[in-house]
Amino acid sequence: MNICGCLIHVMPDRADPARVAMTETPGVEIHATAEDGRFVVVVEDTADRLASETIMDLHQIPGVISLSLTYHHFEDIAAARP
Repeated sequence: MNICGCLIHVMPDRADPARVAMTETPGVEIHATAEDGRFVVVVEDTADRLASETIMDLHQIPGVISLSLTYHHFEDIAAARP
């Protein structure tokens, strides 16, 4: 299990299309937004992509100014099983 909390800052005039792009990206959940274009999102691994790859994709959304990793949790589920 790989969970990444990120703060994404988007140009305010591009916030709506960016929100749609983030919402349509597997493994991404938007948890909070601000009128100035800031988004708090959680990115998780999916069956097809690592969270780190998804984060790199989020950088490419038109209007994204910055993306900061603010929290990271990794747990090897297979190793945790008895």
